[in-house]
Amino acid sequence: MLNSITPFFIVDNLSATLDFYQSKLGFNLLYKGGGDAQCDDFWAFVGRDQVMIMFKAITPEIHPQPNRSRHEWARWDAYVNASDPDALYSEFVSKDVPIHRELANTNDGLRAFEIIDNNGYVLCFGRPLEN
Repeated sequence: MLNSITPFFIVDNLSATLDFYQSKLGFNLLYKGGGDAQCDDFWAFVGRDQVMIMFKAITPEIHPQPNRSRHEWARWDAYVNASDPDALYSEFVSKDVPIHRELANTNDGLRAFEIIDNNGYVLCFGRPLEN
């Protein structure tokens, strides 16, 4: 039985990313590590409800590469199924989360919106439209 999948995002600044996901998107820090006495932690997992995301700062010359930077048709880095995208959208707007696409019924059959995180990754939150 498969239970979940966790996207893995390369980030420039782990602390800034954790702050964004916790303060803006309501995620909790689940795990953090990799560091020692000479180096800061460089990976972490955050979670909210049943969703987890992993972040890792690799080296100073390895930067985030959102899908949309590769091709305009690859506009999302993650799709998050949300039972109530309208309520989530209101929550994110109240926290000044950068909205990439407004809440709408999309032409691909979703009630959804997109946000852009502090690394340039685009996350779509939504659910299929009911028939």
